[in-house]
Amino acid sequence: MRTSAAGTSGFTLLELLVVVAIMAIATAGVGLALRDSSQVQLEREGLRLTALLESARAQSRMTANAVRWRATPAGFTFDGASGSPMPTQWLGDDVSTEPAATLVLGPEPIIGPQRIRLVSRADPSRSLTIATDGVGPFAMQASGDNAAP
Repeated sequence: MRTSAAGTSGFTLLELLVVVAIMAIATAGVGLALRDSSQVQLEREGLRLTALLESARAQSRMTANAVRWRATPAGFTFDGASGSPMPTQWLGDDVSTEPAATLVLGPEPIIGPQRIRLVSRADPSRSLTIATDGVGPFAMQASGDNAAP
């Protein structure tokens, strides 16, 4: 066993710097791999909004009060909803509606056909549509999907 003049052995500074650099590169790679794309965020917002619209529609029918959903500059609002407060903001800052829409969610069991287009602010070419024919539930459609829900 060899020892230095001081009697200790260990890693050199260069070896420690190489290990730290490898760890930093690996951490950055994992961070970039886990980052949501704008399309994934848009789909998550679409699923959430679909569930919220159906919940407000059911609440409107149960209470016999008209509920309206409308887009606001900071998010959206449910006018006429009673009971527990509904969310009023998007989960992230990347979503907007185009054009600013207002939907009537009841209290009638059959409402007219309605649609909302969600657009990614970071990548305006990415969008999805949430629509109903007035009888069925709200459903998401991809930006190129023109079929009725």
